[in-house]
Amino acid sequence: MPTIGFIGLGKMGSPMARLLVAAGHRVLGFDLSEEALTQLAEAGGAAVHSASEAAVADVVILMLPDSNVVTAVLRDTDVVSALAPDSVVVDMSSSEPLRTRELATELAERGVHLVDAPVSGGVRGAEAGKLTIMVGGDGETVDRVEPVLALLGRTVRCGDVGAGHAVKALNNLMSATHLWVTSEAMIAGERFGLDPEVMLSVFNGSSGRSGSTENKWPNFILPGGYDSGFGLRLMLKDMRIATDLARAVNVEPALGDGAVELWSRAAEDLEPAADHTEVARWIASASPTPDN
Repeated sequence: MPTIGFIGLGKMGSPMARLLVAAGHRVLGFDLSEEALTQLAEAGGAAVHSASEAAVADVVILMLPDSNVVTAVLRDTDVVSALAPDSVVVDMSSSEPLRTRELATELAERGVHLVDAPVSGGVRGAEAGKLTIMVGGDGETVDRVEPVLALLGRTVRCGDVGAGHAVKALNNLMSATHLWVTSEAMIAGERFGLDPEVMLSVFNGSSGRSGSTENKWPNFILPGGYDSGFGLRLMLKDMRIATDLARAVNVEPALGDGAVELWSRAAEDLEPAADHTEVARWIASASPTPDN
């Protein structure tokens, strides 16, 4: 079984790395958080104290905040020196597809392969090994890492390198837009006197259904937890990646830009660590009731 380096043991990376350990892989994990390193070691993984120590593995998985961090890691001279020829870097972060292709070209010059494999499914999906993994890369390289990725969820081959990141960003732009308009509709319906459970039942049996009506509103918003595990600012970052990509291929993202502007307003008011489902509460607070 290939040795796996895992760089980025956050809310998503930690449970993913533990699943790989449980499957029998030797996992070299690195994160800036000592707590995350301790948790990996307690699960049977090998905690290392630099990205370059994790980069000596056969397969190096990155689960990092954005392309800036990914680029900083993959252009670090110690990491570059540690990457073995014919090893595979799997960027499971939500990165920018055009920058992913640039990094793939740079790594290929050193004989290292890059696959992009961002995920959907949140923390619960990561913990259960039931993520949807959107994979971009050449077929032979994807074949090599697919058994590893299959331990984390369902893989979908999206095309050449960068395709996974493109699909992920476009998906999240759609998801965010669905959530916003669903929240407006739900709040309007409640103020009219409709039962939210009845509304969701109708929507989920009709053409208005989406991940927001089937999952986010019933599981994270109506109960008042607002704890899906995916941050508002991460969603906004992905939305901007998608609208930038659209413009790069000469598509004007009129509705997408409008959604980005609305989410940006919510992000200015909410706490930095706010869950993305918090936008529903923000919409309600920003819409005074008729009595007010």
